[in-house]
Amino acid sequence: MAQVTHIDAVHRISEYNTASPDALQRLVHEHVRLARSVDSSLHILAARIDEQAVQRRIEDLFERFPDPAHRSPLFGVPVGVKDIFRIDGASIRCGSLLPPVFFEGEEARCVRMLCDAGAIILARTATTEFAYFEPAATRNPHNPSHTPGGSSSGSAAGVAAGFFPLALGTQTVGSIVRPAAFCGVVGMKPSLGKIPTAGVVYFSPTVDHVGFFCRQVADIPPVMAAFDPHWTTGANFECPRLGVPVGKYLDQLPEETMDWFEGIVATLEAEGFEVLRVPCLDDIEEIAARHGDLIAAEFALEQKAWFTDYAHLYRPATRDIILKGRTITETRLAETRESCAALRRELCAVMDGHGLDLWICPSTLGEAPAGLGGTGSPAMNLPWTHAGLPVISLPCGRGGRGLPLGLQCIGWFGEDARLVGAVLSLETRLRARGLE
Repeated sequence: MAQVTHIDAVHRISEYNTASPDALQRLVHEHVRLARSVDSSLHILAARIDEQAVQRRIEDLFERFPDPAHRSPLFGVPVGVKDIFRIDGASIRCGSLLPPVFFEGEEARCVRMLCDAGAIILARTATTEFAYFEPAATRNPHNPSHTPGGSSSGSAAGVAAGFFPLALGTQTVGSIVRPAAFCGVVGMKPSLGKIPTAGVVYFSPTVDHVGFFCRQVADIPPVMAAFDPHWTTGANFECPRLGVPVGKYLDQLPEETMDWFEGIVATLEAEGFEVLRVPCLDDIEEIAARHGDLIAAEFALEQKAWFTDYAHLYRPATRDIILKGRTITETRLAETRESCAALRRELCAVMDGHGLDLWICPSTLGEAPAGLGGTGSPAMNLPWTHAGLPVISLPCGRGGRGLPLGLQCIGWFGEDARLVGAVLSLETRLRARGLE
């Protein structure tokens, strides 16, 4: 099995903004050299890194912020950006064969916010075609014969491999949480709308979320603060009250994954956490059907202008969902859109009724599947995305084949800081038990 190639822990997000100009250049170019030497085997990047542009950015940062006291926590942090975010001076492809001119437009607002916070846009990362299921060539850094997950394949794998300590991704079903778990990194999908989506090539505007990948939960607050000027990280709860959503939803898990999860629950209970088993999501098949119809219909609308003349350039799975989307009526589409808020209210009511701080469950059905022809199932992620709730995937040990597994932690809508505070507590306890 291949070993992960990541740079050592000195390259945490918190340690870039105090570097001298020479030190920052060494740090950033260490990432560039690593990417240059390894990407030919992992296929993480969507395009070569523009080293001259990176150098200009470093010089500009020190001209604008010569005093370390005035630098933001993200000053000098190299960032990977999924190839569906518009970036000034770059030509994006969305993992497709369509002419890049179709995707031109104003830079994504969230990319601009990171730049304003002093981050360095280092690289564009590989994505599945239009952020759906047709995979990129990206390989899992833990074992290159396995998928890294999708659709934010390159962003998750890039953080795992040490190409950059932070990367942007999107999630419409499970495209942040799933690859985060498969690649053994932290994935954050904030509440719907918490990070602006303007300037992203949409898949399904009703449920598209912008999120990111990093190496530890402590990296999340400075990133969220770049998007939310009022961000205040919630208290590090000593023992948040946890809910396990038992019923048909969890019944989707294979036996080995359920055994692993029960072990995690037992560990948390031994650490003093109160864990309640709460019946929930027994209509998961209906939720999945509504979500599937919603994203198909909206994706067909988003692609309408291009698909008419360029259908032959789309790969089979992408073409199929567009054709499915064209069959969905306006009435059905309206129903599926309304169901998102309804599920959100339902889940929050259950949490309120049982006094839960967050839900916990596996991030995926299991370890990253072998082969590169697919990206794994998003079944564990779908209902939380449909409801727009904030989610963090926390690396949490390994499965029988030695590949990473993730614990999915779901919080209250709009209370992302509270979720981060609770998951910081979980991370501390689980790492003390060697589960990371």
